Amino acid sequence: MNTPARRDGTPEQPAKTSDIYISKAKPAKRQHLTENQKEQALRGGGNEKVRLQKVLAAAGVASRRMSEKLIAAGRVEVNGKVVQQMGVRIDPNTDIVRVDGTRVQVNDEAAYFILNKPRGVHSTMKDELGRPCVGELVDITLKQGQGLFHVGRLDADTEGLLLLTNDGELANRLMHPKYGISKTYMATVLGEVGRGIIRDLKEGVDLDDGIARADNVQIVDVWQGKSLLKIELHEGRKHIVRRMLKELGYPVQALVRTKIHTVQLGEQKPGTVRALNRSELTSLYKAVGL
Repeated sequence: MNTPARRDGTPEQPAKTSDIYISKAKPAKRQHLTENQKEQALRGGGNEKVRLQKVLAAAGVASRRMSEKLIAAGRVEVNGKVVQQMGVRIDPNTDIVRVDGTRVQVNDEAAYFILNKPRGVHSTMKDELGRPCVGELVDITLKQGQGLFHVGRLDADTEGLLLLTNDGELANRLMHPKYGISKTYMATVLGEVGRGIIRDLKEGVDLDDGIARADNVQIVDVWQGKSLLKIELHEGRKHIVRRMLKELGYPVQALVRTKIHTVQLGEQKPGTVRALNRSELTSLYKAVGL
């Protein structure tokens, strides 16, 4: 096999495995910029500037030494221009940085958490009537400076997964019917259900505000006059699961939301909060086109 040659005719040596580096940085949520963002990046924000390799290291791209190698190799762009010289300083608040063509989030203040909301807690960050609310369950260190709010609601008697974030765009899209984000519930109902309930829920239940349909239904257990159902649907109407089951003659005794899209509650204990991991966040953004 012939070895490729450079323009001057000398053989080009194949890259060593140790020379190949793939960025581990978190891609920015928005890869493309508005005109205002472009102008702001070109003007600069007047904040203190930081060495580019330090910014890349802080963003999780690589160590400072490896970041210097990426810069020297021409793999880093700042505001659309390749930067190869060392010592360049940038403003992480306004400058746009890309590694291998992918925009890197170098100043990400967005926060994403999952709360396992207990029964009896209201879906508000502050309750004027003094009732137990979501805000009381979120540690003050999580709320400070982040402006967290809950995505959608769970009624006080419903337990389970509630997303908390300060990312308004993601929250709006997750709640918008256009994107059809699925939600999964475990419902304990009064009465021993038959297989026909699967057909009834999937074909649709006629409610006072229109027909509501489940995407998937599973009978998990039937015992001593009660039944446990797993119901997945993308409906977002108020009390939709309770209303569907009541209409079919099976009033809900307990209801837990266990999953939103691919984000699962798992073994998380009631009243606790955890941060979304990178794969969960990526999956949500992909689902809503961000």
